[in-house]
This record gives sequence, structure tokens and C-alpha cells, in this order.
Amino acid sequence: MNLRQLLFSFLVVATALSQAQETSKKVLFTINDAPYYTDEFKRVYNKNIDLVKDESQKDLNQYLNLYLGYKLKINKAYQLGLQDNPKYITELNSYRTQLAKNYLTDVNVTNELVREAYDRSLKEINGSHILFLLGENAMPADTLKAYNKAIAVLKKIEAGEDFGSLAMQFSEDPSAKENKGDLGYFSVFRMVYPFESGAYKTPVGKVSDPVRSRFGYHLIKVNSVRDNRGEVVVSHIMLTKSDDKEANKKNEARIQELYQKVQQGEAFEEVAKQFSEDKSSADKGGRLAPFSAGQLSSEVFENVAFGLTKEAPLSKPFETDFGWHIVKLSEKNPVKSFDEMAADLQIKISRDERSRLIQNSLTDQLRKKYKITKDKKVYTAIEKSFNKEFYNGLWTSNAVKTPFTETVLTINSAKKSGRDFLNFVQLNQKTALDIKPLATMVSVLFEQFTDEELNKFYNENLEAEFPEFANVMSEYRDGLLLFDLMEKEIWEKSKTDTIGLQAFYDKNKANYQWNKRYDVLVVSSTKEDFIKKAHKMLKKGKSASEIKEALNTGKEIGVIEKEGLFEEGSTLLPKNISDKKGLTRVTKEGDYYFVSVVKDIIPAGQKTFEECEGKVINDYQQYLEENWVSNLKKEFTIKVDQDVFESVKAEIKK
Repeated sequence: MNLRQLLFSFLVVATALSQAQETSKKVLFTINDAPYYTDEFKRVYNKNIDLVKDESQKDLNQYLNLYLGYKLKINKAYQLGLQDNPKYITELNSYRTQLAKNYLTDVNVTNELVREAYDRSLKEINGSHILFLLGENAMPADTLKAYNKAIAVLKKIEAGEDFGSLAMQFSEDPSAKENKGDLGYFSVFRMVYPFESGAYKTPVGKVSDPVRSRFGYHLIKVNSVRDNRGEVVVSHIMLTKSDDKEANKKNEARIQELYQKVQQGEAFEEVAKQFSEDKSSADKGGRLAPFSAGQLSSEVFENVAFGLTKEAPLSKPFETDFGWHIVKLSEKNPVKSFDEMAADLQIKISRDERSRLIQNSLTDQLRKKYKITKDKKVYTAIEKSFNKEFYNGLWTSNAVKTPFTETVLTINSAKKSGRDFLNFVQLNQKTALDIKPLATMVSVLFEQFTDEELNKFYNENLEAEFPEFANVMSEYRDGLLLFDLMEKEIWEKSKTDTIGLQAFYDKNKANYQWNKRYDVLVVSSTKEDFIKKAHKMLKKGKSASEIKEALNTGKEIGVIEKEGLFEEGSTLLPKNISDKKGLTRVTKEGDYYFVSVVKDIIPAGQKTFEECEGKVINDYQQYLEENWVSNLKKEFTIKVDQDVFESVKAEIKK
């Protein structure tokens, strides 16, 4: 545990506290007339008391003294301007960003999506599709045209025409000309979310209604559904295909030869290293990264890999579109439980298209929560400032000469100017180049601007919205300041003030004493016959290494030794150690037998500075801190309301 962690253990900074707020609070004490209230004192005391090992600190009078010292240090940190240190500001902002993530999401929607993703992961779908291309921001007329094309093909399917033939004829997915729209098997996160949802909601053998994704409209046919086969780890030997028919013929024959070499007992990994033409895996003995259904480009390869078993771990040579392979099974892993996968699924969702659902849900709540006002006059003027030149992609907000400093958007008390909106348009213009006409483009971007500002306003006001968030941030803010202050005033000084440190040691030498010490060799064993053999060898003057070499043979460790200088009372010393030099008798303590050789006995005495330097530094730090706090109490004016404190004590003791 480092110094920062030790310091924060007093604060017990947590990322998700839900302390009940006091409905009333009183001033407990003031520092230079700045008030500190009962609610914060009680909250911190109750939160930390179970973690305090020093019983004296559980006493409320003692705890108040500690708490006052803590607040005095924070006041001193602000007085010194440590809160303006760029490093401090960066670290505090970084922590707030991490902590805020717990509040900037709709937990219910997130949980629903995690459960949905897990349930879908249990099945694999074999599907086909017909695609009708359409841009995300297509005009209504173009959207209707694409939709009608999809409906027309759907009617042909419902009339009995072959799906694959229609895919070859009408699908705007280029691969459909060869694969008839067949996508093979896939599971959750393999397709864009709307397509995935359409597939999982369509019964086997049926075709979906048109499904809209960012690529356009899809007609999805579910050919079959099977249980997820989990994950497999295999190694393979591969000989590649080429345009040279003679070379392919040779490789087809050679893969049989390599298979025979493995069958004859040659190590699969060595054969892969020598002959496999898959350069990415050959050096690793052919080992591939773990994969599940739909992750590879070859369904044939996947099916062979998943078909291997512990009893039959080696495949016969087989052909794919990429070449010829021999596959060896390493391990199979079944689908993990929900609890095992939940965290990973949540991360995938945060990077997936469905994360928009979470953000949109929160934004919808914020639209209902806050008062939003759009200044129509300013908005109309901004709208008129755009012309068709916008669509050449070179537009900048500086091109609009009107200042537009007037407020165009108000969220509760927060005001945003027209110029703020224009700057937003510049940053987001690439996504708007296909939104026409201009009025629609401005309207769409203004709604996005409003959503962004809503979320910013909410984020900036989390402390006011959530008392527990404010408490944690206050503690972390003070904790960082206190760390920087202690480092500046105490820790660095104790390390660099060599004269003061030596003087402190000289003044307190009585605190740094050795107990009686034994220079001893201890041999132990759980078996009496082994320790008796060791005793005989020690009696003959054999060394520890000679004893271990003689008794620790094969896989069995018969004896263990430890040798060194140990203080009286050390748990490392057997109980039969006495003030007599030489070989001890064999004794038993618990499950162990011991025999020792006492080489020397060193009387109790003074530790040199070098022998106790770490302890001296720690004690010196404590000494400096105590004196420093005493000086702070003189520097600042402290007033404690004893009547209020007595009522706090009575309340806590209940």
C-alpha cells in the first residue's frame, strides 16, 4: 500500500455511496469563521468507524480532535494555493470523469440490454438477407422508395419464390451474387444491432418484415437456430491455395504426407513450425487464438474444429477456400454463466450501436426534467445564415459574420448563444452533409445540440442532483489536497532533513533497541525420522546444504532450513532455543519437528541509525506532523460549539 492509499484509507473514498442525508444540520465548529456542520461529521464518523483499529480513535472526543486536525490541514492547503496546481486539477477532473460514469447512464436500460445480449449469446442463427441500400440521413422520398422495393420483394417471397434467387436478383449486397444472401451462422454482436434484433425475433424458416439499419433495409430469413457451441482453441497446419493448379495439386498431396507424419508420432507443433504456410501461427506450433461461431471466414473450418473431441482430437486433412488444413484440438470452453459474462457484455454494449439506446433513454428523461427554451427569433436568423455552400464540406462558423451572441437555447439557468450552436455545427457538419433541405439540416443539428447541452448541464450539476456524489467528490478533493500538502510539509522534509532526522534519533535512542539475538541454523521437517537424520548430520558438523542434498531426494522435500540472526521472541525461532551455544535436541511443535544449531548469542543493545532508519523516519514524520498541527491550531481560530457536540455524541451513541 503506497502513501496515497494509506492517506485515503482514512477517507474510504467509494464510487457508489448512498448515505442518507440529514434533514437538519447545525454548525459543529468554525475555522476562521468558516462553518463545518454536524451532518458531515456524523457521516464521516459512521462511515469510517468500523475500519479504525485504534480504539482511542473511536472515542468521539478523540475523533473530533482528529477531524479538526484534518480540516485545519485542508484550510492550510487552500491557503498555500495547492488547489491551483495543474497536476492536482488534472487528477481531480480525471477522477470525477470516472465517478460520473455511474450517473451518466440509464441503469435499467443497460441491465435490460445486458440480459438481452446474454440470452441471445446462448443461440447461433444461420441467416440470409436481401439488402436495399439507403443512407442514414436519406430524404423521406428516398426512404419510402427503398422501403417499397423491400415490400415488393417480400411479396414475391410470400408468393413462393426462392429467397436465394431473389437475393441474387435484387440484393444490393455485392456478395449476394455468389452466396445468395447466405450469411452463415452468427450470434450476438456479430451484426449491427437492428439487424441482430430482426434476426433473433424472426421464427425459423420465416422472413422478417423490412428491417432498417444504417446500411438500409434488410429482408432477413432465418434458416436454422442452434445452441451456442461456446469457444474452441485449436492448432492447425495449413498449405495455401494459389492460381497455380500444379502447385495446388502438390499441396493437396503434401497435406496427406504431413498428416501421415503426425500419425506416425511426430509432434504436431514441430510439423506446423516446419511446414505450415500460415505465417501468423506457424511459429506458435500452429496455435490459433480462441474463437466462436461466426468469427472466422470459413464455416467449414469452424465446423471441423468444433467437431473434434478429447477422444478424437486430430482432424483428417480437409479443404477450405483458403487451402488444406489439419486441425488439432487444444481445449473447448462452454458458454459462460451470466455472472461471468455480465461485465464483458456491458463493455461491448458501451462500444456497440445499442449504446445509443442507453444515451437516448437518459436524454429523454433529461428533456422531461429540465426546462428547455429555444429563442425562435435568434434560431430563425441563424437558419437563414446558411446557404447551399454548406454542402461543399468547407463551411466554417467564422464564415458567418453576424456575431450571434444572443441566447438561442436556455436549459434551466444555463444559456447558450447562437455562436455556440454555430461552433457545434462546424464540428458536426460531416454527419449532416446528406441532410436536405437546409432547414431540415439545421433542425436536426439543433436537436443534437440541445441533447448534448442537456447532458453537459446534467453532468456539471451532478453534485447538486446527488448528495452522495457530492460527498465522494468532496472527500476525494480534500484527500488529494491533503496528500500534496503532507508530501510538501512532512514526507519530503523527513527524508531530506538529515540533520533533524539524526538529532531525532539521538534524542530517542531508547526507543530503538535490539532484543537478545540468536545467530542460528534451524532445520525442520514433518517427519521424525528425517529430523533425526538431520540431527546426526549436524552433530558431525555437516552444513545445511549437505543435509538438504542428502535428505531432499527425488520429488520429496524431507527437510527445510532457515539460517540467520533472529530476535528473542521471534516466531521464526523454535521454543527449544536457549542461551547455550551448540546443537539443540529434537523437539516437536505442532506438526513439525525441529533441531537447531546456536552459533552465537548477541546481547540486547542499541540499534545503529542504519539498522532502524525506516522506523526513525516514520516516527520523525509523526513528530513533525504533531508539532505542525499544534502550530496550525495557533495559526487558525477554532471555535467548537460544545452543546452541539454533546447532542451529536448522544445521537451517535443511540
